Amino acid sequence: MSAVTKGLRRSTSRAVAHRSSPKATAKRRTETAKANRPKAKRAVAAKKTASKKTAKAKTPIKSKASKKAIVKGKATPKKSAAPKTKIVAKATARKAVQRKSKPPAQKVVELRVKKTQKLAAVRAQRPAPIAPPPPRQPTIDESAALKAFERAHKEFTRGRFGEARNQFRALVDKYSQVSEVAARARTYLSVADARLRTENMLPRDADSLYDRGVIELNRGEYVAAQEMFERALKREPEAAHIHYGLAATRARLGAVDLALQSLQRALDLQPTLRVRAQHDHDLSSLRNDPDFDRLIFQPRL
Repeated sequence: MSAVTKGLRRSTSRAVAHRSSPKATAKRRTETAKANRPKAKRAVAAKKTASKKTAKAKTPIKSKASKKAIVKGKATPKKSAAPKTKIVAKATARKAVQRKSKPPAQKVVELRVKKTQKLAAVRAQRPAPIAPPPPRQPTIDESAALKAFERAHKEFTRGRFGEARNQFRALVDKYSQVSEVAARARTYLSVADARLRTENMLPRDADSLYDRGVIELNRGEYVAAQEMFERALKREPEAAHIHYGLAATRARLGAVDLALQSLQRALDLQPTLRVRAQHDHDLSSLRNDPDFDRLIFQPRL
């Protein structure tokens, strides 16, 4: 055989050997798969990490139990409550901030001092209140004039106009330098003189005084009517009609007790006046008093 034929046979034998041996092809495939396996593992791992990151971004899971529940589909993720330590830390931080915001004790004292100084300055600008002067003490002449005036005024109120007139005249003559007291004494002196003049013009007998009292009562001059009836009783104390007129006048003046006393005296002297008293308008202020009913409607003996 020649060399050419030998070479051809070798090449053909190799080709046949390659085609005919499946073990060799299997070995080659496993070798190529082993060579490419690390690259496939890396790609799968990268895909897993990317999916985990997206899942964490969507549903933040902190505990292992919640992770297992989500994987199994038994529970939904819940927001975990903040631990107590974090709440306490926040509260302490707030208190610290508040303490820092508050001014220290020295600043508070300074602010109060400034306020008091401003108030003192404002009060200093205001005018001070003017205190009233103390009351002036009366002199010896003034005190003596006042005592003399009181004595004369008592006589005037008692109806003793003659004695009152004499005392007022003596006061004006002795204490004319005390202007205020002397002016008041002159006023009462003129009134006393006028009353004495009217007394001199008044009638002297009881019946005339009673008639004058009735006139004053009908005119509405109750004080003058009372004076006339009292004068008449001084001259005739046992006159029942005069007591009755005095009771009517006192009832008009509102002196209920004195009016009942006068009415009782009049009825004791003349019981027939009960009929007149039952319909007398001058005694209307006495009708609500139980003593009036006792006096008017008591049974006859």
